[in-house]
Amino acid sequence: MRDGGRMSGPTSTDREKQPPLNGRRALPSNNSNAEENDVPEMDAFGLIPRGFNPKDYLRVVDIHMFKEPDEINKQQHHTDKYYNPKLIVRRGQPFQIQIDFSRPYEPEKDQIWLEYLIGRYPQPNKGTYIPILIGDVLKPGEWGAKIIHKENNSIRLSIMSSSTCIIGKFRFYVAIRTPYGIIRTHRNSATDTYILFNPWCQLDAVYLDDEKEREEYVLNDVGIVFHGDVNEVKLRSWSYGQFEENVLDACLFLMDKAELELSGRGNPIKICRVASAMINSKDENGVLAGSWDNLYAYGVPPSAWTGSVDILLEYYSSKQPVRYGQCWVFAGVFNTFLRCLGIPARLITNYSSAHDNNANLQLDFFLDDEGQVDNRLTKDSIWNYHCWNEAWMTRPDLPVGFGGWQAVDGTPQETSDGMYRCGPASVQAIKHGHVCFQFDAPFVYAEVNSDVIYSRMGKNGSQVIEKIDTTHIGRLIVTKGVGTDDMVDITENYKFQEGSAEERLALETAVMYGVKKQTTQPSTYQPQKDVEMDLQMQKAVLGSDFKVTIIFRNKSRNSYTATTYLSGNIVFYTGVTKSEFKKHSFSAKLGPLSSSAFDVMITSAEYLNDLLDQASFHFFVTARINETGKVLAMQKAMVLEIPILQIKTKGEMVVDREMSVVVEFTNPLKQALENVTLRLEGPGVLRTMKKEFRQIPATSTLIWEVKCIPKRPGLRKLIASLNCDALRHVYGELNIQIQKP
Repeated sequence: MRDGGRMSGPTSTDREKQPPLNGRRALPSNNSNAEENDVPEMDAFGLIPRGFNPKDYLRVVDIHMFKEPDEINKQQHHTDKYYNPKLIVRRGQPFQIQIDFSRPYEPEKDQIWLEYLIGRYPQPNKGTYIPILIGDVLKPGEWGAKIIHKENNSIRLSIMSSSTCIIGKFRFYVAIRTPYGIIRTHRNSATDTYILFNPWCQLDAVYLDDEKEREEYVLNDVGIVFHGDVNEVKLRSWSYGQFEENVLDACLFLMDKAELELSGRGNPIKICRVASAMINSKDENGVLAGSWDNLYAYGVPPSAWTGSVDILLEYYSSKQPVRYGQCWVFAGVFNTFLRCLGIPARLITNYSSAHDNNANLQLDFFLDDEGQVDNRLTKDSIWNYHCWNEAWMTRPDLPVGFGGWQAVDGTPQETSDGMYRCGPASVQAIKHGHVCFQFDAPFVYAEVNSDVIYSRMGKNGSQVIEKIDTTHIGRLIVTKGVGTDDMVDITENYKFQEGSAEERLALETAVMYGVKKQTTQPSTYQPQKDVEMDLQMQKAVLGSDFKVTIIFRNKSRNSYTATTYLSGNIVFYTGVTKSEFKKHSFSAKLGPLSSSAFDVMITSAEYLNDLLDQASFHFFVTARINETGKVLAMQKAMVLEIPILQIKTKGEMVVDREMSVVVEFTNPLKQALENVTLRLEGPGVLRTMKKEFRQIPATSTLIWEVKCIPKRPGLRKLIASLNCDALRHVYGELNIQIQKP
């Protein structure tokens, strides 16, 4: 049996196909799951005598994989939802197959073993060629097979895969030893076996011990994206669709495209790091091209997507980046990738997220003489919100205690080791300031912890700091609740209470580990104590007028006058200004020990023509106290209420029976909407449908009816979006219960 698992050398056809070897390795790199090698059906030990007939020996007649969704393997391995005809199992957990032979199997005289192969150059020491002998016991987390039932010419085997096994699609053979050589079953793609990560297995690096969390973070195929602004949190549904047809193959293709060595594909840390670079197109023609300039020619505007499936399938077929994404689209697709492979994952949103270009833990806003922000000097920006992902895994490469949730980000912001990628960074390490641990912890630390500093050039060219705001950044960090659509505040996972002793200690730790920060307060900075300023905004629906109120509290016994300047800007959600639409200055008289409020009206005519797709404004107020020369500065973002789509259903909702879905929308603007695109999708109910409308007149209602045949019973979600140049981020959703027939 010694050479029972021996693979024969390359055939002449193989030699022609082989890439040139280099001096460092005997075999070329094995980094494509899609490529295969030719496996000989007869592996002779030497010369074969004339009378040899393979049919005289034990022969495999048929192999049953028990791969239907309602059969034992997919049920026990929680893979019954995958819309894929092949066997899909999770590593480190036994599964069953049945082999039918030409006669009863006799262990004393018949020598058989199983072979699992992956890639073009399978090797035992790389985990890409796995021979399995049939034994008496299965050891937890190690490859093995044992017979659990024998009947007539058939045996039923229980097969255990290794809990550190490569993730991907394996080819399967049964090998039988004869005196003259090894006879193998022929290549049969119907026996291909996908092996995924297993959060149900205690020995797996992605093990998660709570069943409700596994149902949410691995098996839920819809989720929620929180967006808007910290004072105006908005939410929309996103269809992850990790079980839809061809999505699993598209996710494996991503790792092939990244040329991730197959032997590294059992390691969730490596897979996350490679995927965070592959989700964006910046370096290696990854999945999504980003666009933040409100121009989306030749592509789909980021706000139009309703889920990840269309994006991944388009990339899988075209092999070219799909246009266009912004942070929640990158994060939505990344979440699909992680859940599809079996890594528990969730999408999170950080409100008032710092994009600190020089990573010095401070965002510098420079004011000119008027007190306006000087856009030439100001390079840092505050994103209204930024979405990234967390993936759950152990971190054997870090000290104990830093496993669990890891921040990973597919949005291209800054390069890491020369590529646009970010993470995995331990959330626990970020909280405690241990930013020395790989990967990219300082960048994430700055996103949630930077200070905002307002300064202006003094007369002699020195920098005068007017205000330091230590609480503006990372105001709120949220994710979707487990088993609910509620928003859960996870800010305390990333940072201690603002102003607490622990928070200061974490900051000092981060600085000690090399995060740049000006530790000394500049001597010129004396905070303004006796007058306080606040800015309040009325909630407003897109297309209506609203007011902004500036409130002063004079806590001194002096009377003051304040020269006040309000600037209203239309901004991208990344905090970058597109245009200033409102300038208003006035002189405010502040009586001693009193509060005074000043209203500024904003009319729809002032903002509608320039509005960007997330309907967000940024107001900036500066006031100079004339008697003392002190300057007060404040900024606040605001998001308009955007109307929603109504979704209704008609007819009974039963698997395999036709039903109708109706989408309705009323145009809220005083103008017609041109070239409107509607999208509708619902995993398990209908594939994405699109419809274009030339025009929706002002205040009129559009009605679109779609017929569909649902495929899966249970609670399902329909998600719709409407898009046109004048109005984006219009969404609607509906939970529906599909009955069994």
